[in-house]
Amino acid sequence: MPGWIFEHQIDALKGRFHVLALDPRGQGESEVTAFGYSYERRGRDIGELMDHAAPGPVVLVGWSLGVLDSLAYVAGQGDGRIAGLVLIDNSVGEEPAPVARPGTGSPADRADLPEDERRRRRAAFVASMFAHDPGADYRARLTDQALRMSQSDERRLLAYDVPRSSWRQALHSTGKPVLYVVRPRLRPQGENLVRTHADARMEVFEDAGHALFVDDADRFNALLIGFLDHRVTGSVH
Repeated sequence: MPGWIFEHQIDALKGRFHVLALDPRGQGESEVTAFGYSYERRGRDIGELMDHAAPGPVVLVGWSLGVLDSLAYVAGQGDGRIAGLVLIDNSVGEEPAPVARPGTGSPADRADLPEDERRRRRAAFVASMFAHDPGADYRARLTDQALRMSQSDERRLLAYDVPRSSWRQALHSTGKPVLYVVRPRLRPQGENLVRTHADARMEVFEDAGHALFVDDADRFNALLIGFLDHRVTGSVH
């Protein structure tokens, strides 16, 4: 997904903070490269952006696959550059493991779809991310930008071929503040995270979709600003 999906957060924060929104490689306006869709490379992409454009401590915000990319960054490069983590609506390797949908196999085993069917499915997925419809034009723009990669590259992107425990180990390797913002299905993981991590807090959005920061931008922005002001006070700007 493109970085502009965080436009409500960018608008809310830009007057006080230095805000960067990353278009991951192959998405948004970033180059569709012929390589680099592994989680390790995507973690390094985050680090390279920080080195280039974000002097000083950084609060790293990751949503969906961005949660895993953020944890890949921590696993590969440590937490010396970060002041905190905001992880949005994906598993972090705590128990219980998410239940796979029936018929869902490994991404590596999926055959290419006809392009019209691929677009239909992607449009349906985009629509499913919201509890409150953001509008046809918004959904169409997201769908277009979510179809730039080849299907083989998408399979590589989704093939996170490491044990779930790797994500938990990465998260527990840092004592920096963590805000875990999820829907109810991930509440049990969040409860275990809060119980076992010294500085983790969970917030549950009961009635939002996967893109909960769009569905309830005001609440999410208040949580994020509160996290920046009170849990990482003085270390970010």
